[in-house]
Amino acid sequence: MADVELRQLRYFVAIAEELNFGRAAARLLIAGPSLSQQIKALERDLGVLLFDRDRRSVSLTQAGAALLPSARALLAQADELRGQAQRLAGSKPVRLGYVNWIPPDLAARTAALAQVHVDAWVAPSHAQAARVADGSLDLAICWVRTEDLDRLGLKARLLGADRLHAVSVGDASDSGREVAARDTVVLLDDDTTSWSSWNAYAELLARETGAQAARIGDGGITGPAFHDHVRRSGRPVVNSPKGQAAPLPPGLIRRPIVAPEVYWTWSLVWRTRRLADDVLLAYLHVDFSFTDRPMLGVKLSVLLQREADGWAIGHYQVSKLD
Repeated sequence: MADVELRQLRYFVAIAEELNFGRAAARLLIAGPSLSQQIKALERDLGVLLFDRDRRSVSLTQAGAALLPSARALLAQADELRGQAQRLAGSKPVRLGYVNWIPPDLAARTAALAQVHVDAWVAPSHAQAARVADGSLDLAICWVRTEDLDRLGLKARLLGADRLHAVSVGDASDSGREVAARDTVVLLDDDTTSWSSWNAYAELLARETGAQAARIGDGGITGPAFHDHVRRSGRPVVNSPKGQAAPLPPGLIRRPIVAPEVYWTWSLVWRTRRLADDVLLAYLHVDFSFTDRPMLGVKLSVLLQREADGWAIGHYQVSKLD
């Protein structure tokens, strides 16, 4: 089926209401033959006849009558979205903060809705959530717990998730070999200014899966210091979201964590009361199912129906999905 254009739907609705091609053409300010051609094209694209017509009368077919309410609803939604965009055209830019991931096509997706200013200060999740709460940002993409949302007066919408892997010493023959979560080590850093969110996540992960928590003080959650910890550890070490895509040095391999699979979530966060309703509604109309951070399909859909406890800790951070 070819793409259906909104203008064709407007033509269809006008004819359905007038039941006369001439009156509909005059109402739409287009020529009668052009209107007839557009309806024929719409019928061809939809694969059904919308009207029974002869020289004396026009009437809706059964298919046309069935499709008319949906066409009206689509046009109403399009008009609502256009109105929101017009109201936003003169508004201040929406300030968006992030941690280490931002949708690559964010500007294209939001261009018709609002001016987006991506904040240059890339900060940890807890810092970005706090900045939304104090008004320094309007929105942020970050990891956040339900208790943080309640404490800061924020709301959140889940955007997607990264599956976390472990890193261990090994060669190519061992790469990809699964490791149970209870057999891993998860690092917590003494630098809470930089790693508060990760530490909270790591503590929950250790408590809920049986992973071994190990405290460090050298910033080795990621980077070369992390690799040193892996070499010294007798167990695979859980890699943080910042290190999932980074290349590994020789002698280290990436291994999937199972029993359970472990996910780090990304949420869109906003203030409960202070963000203008039209800006918020416009953003939430955008499809945030970004292909490079996919939602978790059926498993995550089930998880989202649970209360924020057990394996669905906080704002859906630790997931028992096996």
